[in-house]
Amino acid sequence: MDVGREGVGDQDTLLECGSIEVLGQLANSSNETFLVEVTQGEAQHWAIYKPELGERPLRDFPPGLYRRERAAYLLSESLGWGIVPTTVVRDDAPFGPGSLQWFVDHDPDRHYFALFEEEPATHDQLRTMAVFDLLANNTDRKAGHVLRGHRGRLWGIDHGLCFAAPFKLRTVIWDFAGERIDAGLLADVDRLADALAGNPPGELAGHPTGELTGHLSRFEVAALRQRIRAVLLEGEFPEDPTGMRFPWPLV
Repeated sequence: MDVGREGVGDQDTLLECGSIEVLGQLANSSNETFLVEVTQGEAQHWAIYKPELGERPLRDFPPGLYRRERAAYLLSESLGWGIVPTTVVRDDAPFGPGSLQWFVDHDPDRHYFALFEEEPATHDQLRTMAVFDLLANNTDRKAGHVLRGHRGRLWGIDHGLCFAAPFKLRTVIWDFAGERIDAGLLADVDRLADALAGNPPGELAGHPTGELTGHLSRFEVAALRQRIRAVLLEGEFPEDPTGMRFPWPLV
């Protein structure tokens, strides 16, 4: 198995249909998270498995954080940004329903802070991720949740704490505050607004946005629409006057 490859065959089919073997539990995760190997015929790859059974109860998010992992992937796909590794929901996984996310081989030392300071060529990708987090209302964009694959592409992971209806943005990506958002990114957001306009959850059959809204409550869908409108209206990266909108730990 070549875990360094970021595109091996049909990722969706392998994750949705392959057999799952648990290789081990990841240390230092707030919820139980497992490294697994997924196999279908000759195709084989590692994935990150997050079962609902291993989630700690939270006051501000209902059970089923794994569904938000899938929703974040669908938001990324709806925008056409390819930020989130392929993520599916499996009901037949070893410890019950949970998310399976394509494993991206990476150097853990090349997190957000290192990339921003030492690799200016990544800044446009980081700007895109900042807009994504604003739309998703990400409460947990730690520096270590930004990965650089071996082909130089940046990926965002750990999106279980996204899409709350109240504004909860917590991120380390504040270095672009006050800048204008690229017109191309705004055009993508505008197309997302069109896809969501006037459609209740689950009605957009055949489009990633349809399944996305099906994973959220109606209040969360309404709040997503509001955040989209705000991004299009303001057109710039927000600032944090409190200086407190950071996750902890930072990495």
